[in-house]
Amino acid sequence: MQTLQTTSLRVVDNQLFILDQQALPQEKRWLDASTVEALVGHIHALRVRGAPLIGLSASLLLALLAENGKSRDELATALETLRASRPTAVNLMNNLDRMKVALWQEEFAAALAAEALRLIDEDKRLCDDIARAGSQLVKPGSRLLTHCNTGGLATAGVGTALGVIARAHREGNVSNVWVDETRPLLQGGRLTAWELGELGVPYQLITDSMAASLMAKGQVDAVWVGADRIAANGDVANKIGTYSLAVLAKFHGIPFYVAAPHTTLDPECPNGDAIPIEQRAASEVTGVAGSFGAVQWAPEDAQVYNPAFDVTPASLISGWVLDTGVVTPEEVAKGKFTSST
Repeated sequence: MQTLQTTSLRVVDNQLFILDQQALPQEKRWLDASTVEALVGHIHALRVRGAPLIGLSASLLLALLAENGKSRDELATALETLRASRPTAVNLMNNLDRMKVALWQEEFAAALAAEALRLIDEDKRLCDDIARAGSQLVKPGSRLLTHCNTGGLATAGVGTALGVIARAHREGNVSNVWVDETRPLLQGGRLTAWELGELGVPYQLITDSMAASLMAKGQVDAVWVGADRIAANGDVANKIGTYSLAVLAKFHGIPFYVAAPHTTLDPECPNGDAIPIEQRAASEVTGVAGSFGAVQWAPEDAQVYNPAFDVTPASLISGWVLDTGVVTPEEVAKGKFTSST
């Protein structure tokens, strides 16, 4: 396969490398992800993350394994192992469904490579289209609040919700971005803050529990988030804490927008109750670990509930901003998401 580079993915000499998002922002470190075991480990550890990026990394790996001589049967097994690595993010399943079709072509290695590269190019275009559609909703002087990380680190392109914010800033309509630090692993504090700084977008970092006070003071004009899965009824699974923001925004009369590519839609999933929610390690709540060592602040025997995602009901969402345009609550109520867009 040709040499390839995005913000978070790199293909060199038929080997896949991922930008270690656990090391950011202090260190830019590329890690080998050229085996199924390695990539699954990176996905579980959130070294590679973001619903679109996970699907793209899995697709690239399958193509590279094929070019490096793996048999069709071996690739079929690898595909199913990768599919199980992140149950909430439907982009992974959608991408792998397309790769599975390519796998059963006569010249499957060439077909897989072509499909993986096509998915990369498509994601870049989808991000651009989302940014274009969403930026039209951002009013001049807006103070926006965002959660988790939805920029170029999580996609092949400019990002989803963060792509909207970046474009709106270039158009002169963003005065400030409130960045939730976001559990797990403080992805807003580490990644979104870093990306906004690189883009020159003014921001202020807050803890997740500070959003309510800002809204009460009239300091937030709109909330922008991404999605890991959108159910047929418009319910959205996203990083834990998203639901809280939606409830707060509804109470304070603040627009709440979800930005995602159409590959995040799951018309076979009837509602949020049917979306599998990943549980993460207790150690992410009971303490902290990093290059500085490890600190345990909770009792050793503390019982922990640590879901990575929650579900926001469609009734709390002001608009779904897709690459195909802005979908209104009225359109969702009429069944807009019951078939792929």
